[in-house]
This record gives sequence, structure tokens and C-alpha cells, in this order.
Amino acid sequence: MTITNVNDAPTFFSTLGDGKVTTDFGLGNDSGNKVMVQADGKILVAGSSTDNTDYYFAVSRYNADGSLDTNFSGDGKVLTNLGTADSFGNNGTVQASLQADGVQVWGPAHGVQACGETGPGRMLEPEEVFDLLNGFFDEKVLAGKQVLLTAGPTYEAIDTVRGITNISSGKMGYALARACRDAGAEVTLVSGPTALAAPMGVRLLPVQSASEMYQAVLSEVGRSQVFISVAAVADYRVKNRSEHKIKKGDALPLIELEENPDILATVASLPAAPFCVGFAAESQNLLQFADSKRRKKKVPLLVANLAQQAMGSDDNEVTLLDDAGQHPLPAMAKAEVARAIVAHLARLL
Repeated sequence: MTITNVNDAPTFFSTLGDGKVTTDFGLGNDSGNKVMVQADGKILVAGSSTDNTDYYFAVSRYNADGSLDTNFSGDGKVLTNLGTADSFGNNGTVQASLQADGVQVWGPAHGVQACGETGPGRMLEPEEVFDLLNGFFDEKVLAGKQVLLTAGPTYEAIDTVRGITNISSGKMGYALARACRDAGAEVTLVSGPTALAAPMGVRLLPVQSASEMYQAVLSEVGRSQVFISVAAVADYRVKNRSEHKIKKGDALPLIELEENPDILATVASLPAAPFCVGFAAESQNLLQFADSKRRKKKVPLLVANLAQQAMGSDDNEVTLLDDAGQHPLPAMAKAEVARAIVAHLARLL
């Protein structure tokens, strides 16, 4: 498979490195090049060899009739996936120049390289490229915005091995982090304990307890224009936490609880509060309870969902509540719900 006529990309890239640029990305050829991702026949991502040769990669977009979209480079939608090229991938001046010209730079990744060295220079994994590529063509409605999110459950220790938590998977919050990233925002994600990988291009701050999440949010919120509170934060923590494992005895242990700080209410009440988006997960009287929460905490946008349907699921059905009223969305994958939420909040900014 050959990439041609992408605004003279081979000539362009050859001026930046050692001049070794190829447009031939055949399957199984001697150079080891391969096609990494081909989505719907409209996007082609070409990968590099795994040896020490410097190969640079370009993305092409194709029209519905299979012809190359020759305007693809002209509107700034050009990107590179940087691999083992020390003269290119690790050159900050070159990367800055590319970005100034509208080129979005992906990579290089950090780790063990084929040459035996460890450090920046690895090609991104195909799954990572696919993650970034999924939202590459999304409208950048949050460009220039700093977005702070919370996601996942919190964990409140009872002793050294037991704790209070909930069944939140973090999927909705992580989907929203990706959607904000794809909309052009710079995203910081404060996450409780989940089994999810950090989204590419998102700054992750892992925490355990509600107090840790509270402190992390307050340390970051001053530089944020949007705050999205998705995390299922424990309302209470253990006041008399044991420093050692509580042993089973004749009497039941007495566990005292005290209230955790309300993260969303605190942020919304700041003198220079960012645009706040809250979530309400209820098991009954969804819209009544959600509307009451929005008004009490004085947030401009709140997302209401049923806990028994949303938590741990890959899909969700939500209703958006703002000053204009209620905006129900159909049941769909959480990634699509996240995009719809981002589109709605962007119109309110």
C-alpha cells in the first residue's frame, strides 16, 4: 500500500531528520513497515519499522469514494507518530516547529527500545494510536480550555485491609476525559481506584480517599475553566479507623462515621468558580432528586442517571439538567454519552 500526494509529506519530513522517509507502507515487506489502523476505509495510519531506522508516519484521510482528501493537510489536520528517531522524535525544537505549523505530534513513548536503550523513543502502541485517532476529527469546541474531572469510586479505610467503597467503575468519567481531550481541551483527571488505563494525552492524578480527591481538586481547580464532578465520592469516612487489622471477637466492632467534604459544592462556591458540571446517580425519583441537587449546589449543568443502570455498565442513559430545563439523551455507549455532554456544555460556556 502506498501513500502519495499528501501535500509532499515525504519532502517535508525529509528536511527534519536524516532524510530517511518512505511512502511505501506495504504489508509484510522487508522493511517491517505495516498498516496499524484502517478505520471505515477513510483513515489510514502507517506504522514504522522496529529496527533503528528513522521512519516517520503520516495520517491520510480518504473521501467516501476512496479518493485522497487533498485538503486534509491544508486545514492543519496532519499528525505524526514518532518512534525510534532520536534526531526527530526527541528533538523539542523540531516538535515545537511542527506544532506551530499545525502538526499534531503523537509520541514518542517512553520505555525499552529495540536498540537496547531505555527512554523516550518508542513508537506508540496501536491501541494508543487508535484511542487518539477516534477523536482526531472531532470538532475542537473546548480548544484552549483547561478541564478538571473526577472519576471512579473513593475508598475509605476501616483498618489496614478493609474499607468502604462503591461499585463505580470509572468508565463514565474516563469517557468524559477522552471526550474533552478530543474536543481540544487540556485535561486533568483525578481518579479514585479503578481498573482502567489512563487515557492517552490526559494527565492522571490517582487518589484513594475522598479527602485525597478533595485536596487534589483544590490544588488544580485554580487553573481550570471547566470542572466535571463524575466520581462517586463516599459521603462518609471512618472516624475511628484502626491502624491494624481488626480481629474477630465476641462483640461486634463499633465503626464511627463522619462526613466527607462536598467537592462539587466547594468548587461551585469558589469566588472564581469554573463552569461546573455535576452528576447525580439515584435509584429512585431521579429527576426530582437531581434537580434538587443542581439547585442546592448551584451548578449550571447536572447529569442525571439511574445508579442501577449506569454503575459498572458500558452504556448509559442520562438526562441533562440546566437553566433551560431537561434534555434527555437516548441510551447509548458511554463514549457517545460523553461526546453529547461535552457538546452541550460547550454551548453553555
